Amino acid sequence: MDAFEVVKPGFLSTVQDLGRIGYQKFGVPTSGAMDRTALRAANLLLDNKEGFAGLEATAEGPTLRALIDVVVAIVGADMQPLVDGRSVECRTAIEIRSGQTLELQRARRGLRAYLAVAGGIDVPTMLGSRSTCLPAAFGGVCGRALREDDRLPISPIDRQPTALIGRRLPSGWLKPIDEVLTVRVILGLQEDEFTSEGIHTFLSESYRVTPQMDRVGVRLHGPAIAHRSGADIISDSTPLGAVQVAADGQPMILLADRQTTGGYTKIAVVMQEDISRLGQARPEQVVRFRQISISEACAALRTYEERFDVLRRTWQSPPRERGSYRLRLGAGSYRASVDEVRGAYRVSLEGIERELDDAEEQ
Repeated sequence: MDAFEVVKPGFLSTVQDLGRIGYQKFGVPTSGAMDRTALRAANLLLDNKEGFAGLEATAEGPTLRALIDVVVAIVGADMQPLVDGRSVECRTAIEIRSGQTLELQRARRGLRAYLAVAGGIDVPTMLGSRSTCLPAAFGGVCGRALREDDRLPISPIDRQPTALIGRRLPSGWLKPIDEVLTVRVILGLQEDEFTSEGIHTFLSESYRVTPQMDRVGVRLHGPAIAHRSGADIISDSTPLGAVQVAADGQPMILLADRQTTGGYTKIAVVMQEDISRLGQARPEQVVRFRQISISEACAALRTYEERFDVLRRTWQSPPRERGSYRLRLGAGSYRASVDEVRGAYRVSLEGIERELDDAEEQ
């Protein structure tokens, strides 16, 4: 069921979910959303499963024409979304009617925005994921970024969940990146390949994001990190968030479309929550590294997941018991019921014995 037609594709717009897990041993990158936090939150806003595929827009988003009535949520970078030229809110479930145009403009804050659609984008599944792998040109829409006249299908659903319209993320739930982005790291995998001075430099100095950044990784520039005897190693696996240091002493953080193995020393690995924050970093962003222990990383991961648990419990709690009232207007007698659902009230009248005149309706 086609939901959108691409009018303008934007700078780099791809279909992404939470990644292609379990195939790195065969040389297949994981891909997936660069900011997993934003995609998960966008899906939860719509009562989608968190791993449903959405659209990742980079720097400047696409313009899409709705082919059916849909309910969507946009989370991540502020791309000043417009529906038929009218400003609409980010981080909120909104309805787009058939024929209306959704435009994501240039990002004012952050770098990537995520468009989730009720039902999820339904491109073919490849190796357990709908994510676009740009380096290998498969997944998503023909293994590439969106182009003009592409169509985006969604999974068939009985009806769009209009009752969710207006649901929004709690204020402050997603925090903007500070002027200095401090990312937490666990030292390794080749920590012993660096001098003590090199490790001290890595953990105490500031680095800047360079224009050499994409979905494969973010290259940083700053004080050189000293090796003991060179940067080359026998190639081994490259986990998400691995910080490679080449012969020039400059760190590079490997991200969603990274190669599955690499032959440069890895001084540390960035923890999961901060990888999402790196997905919003722009060129010239200042980055610092802070060492944490494995136990601290596990505790931080639990706290991170608990934030999603709170959202689920908040939005999936059953409605309060219906209140029922007897209402008399003039000579008419009616049964009125009031439901509270997700902070809104729905009033219905039953057993209407005659039509109301204008004064009674008021």
